[in-house]
Amino acid sequence: MDLDLTAAYDRCRELHRRHGRTYYLATRLLPAWKRRHVHALYGFTRYADEIVDRTEALPPAARAARLDDWGGRFVAGLHGERVDDPLLPAVLHTIAVFDLDREDFAAFLKSMAMDLTVASYRSYGHLLDYMEGSAAVIGTMMLPILGSSDLAAAREPARQLGFAFQLTNFIRDVAEDLDRGRTYLPDEDLAAFGVTRDDLAGCRAAGRATEPVRELIRYEVTRARAHYAAAAPGVVLLDPASQSCIRTAYALYGGILDVVAAQDYDVFARRATVPQRRRIAVAGRALLTPTGTPVTVPGPTVR
Repeated sequence: MDLDLTAAYDRCRELHRRHGRTYYLATRLLPAWKRRHVHALYGFTRYADEIVDRTEALPPAARAARLDDWGGRFVAGLHGERVDDPLLPAVLHTIAVFDLDREDFAAFLKSMAMDLTVASYRSYGHLLDYMEGSAAVIGTMMLPILGSSDLAAAREPARQLGFAFQLTNFIRDVAEDLDRGRTYLPDEDLAAFGVTRDDLAGCRAAGRATEPVRELIRYEVTRARAHYAAAAPGVVLLDPASQSCIRTAYALYGGILDVVAAQDYDVFARRATVPQRRRIAVAGRALLTPTGTPVTVPGPTVR
């Protein structure tokens, strides 16, 4: 492996270590040869997200131009051109090694561009359209790297796990997203519980949720758990060497919902996080769990 490619993989790993603590811990349970490819995919998604969210001093048009430029270099690399970029060589190498679907990457970049212009989603169906590109495709990107005894059967659970993880993030990060001018909880859900965006902003300012907002969050947690339930059958279809990684990620992200519930669904009082000691314990249990053991869906049984 040449020095540029090694440096690109190292750059992706560092982004993953710094910004994706939960999934980085889970990735450490993979065989070493798989880890760098997972880091590459994380680096790709994280860097695009940073262009959108970490350049807030720039107007949307300037951020869109940066995303278009980076996406253009990525596409050029897919067509065999040499790219001058700190992490894209690793991403392009991973795509080539596993023959990953290029359309998944195009869908992801399209969803990232939506974050520059779309501030809210009318219905859950509209939000799912966004999450198809921002979350479900990450599940299908990952699947060839993780490996499976039945890739066709594992595909939909992988998509559902992407939905589950992202909706968990949306629930946990309501306050942070408000600061960026976005509301990912659907407008129809807010209306059903008598909540407005001004109400959410008031909760953000007060540092605590009102009763209607807590009920809204309770509803979204139930919805997220349904995605975890739909994803659960796919874990045992993964290659044995990959199961402990996804078991750990599944339990830790699902554990965020448990923390939200323990806080009486108040996501404004404090950010819901799983303590480090519990993270390590979950990873240890995953390593000791026999291959093929079904995962436990977070929270009460979803019917």
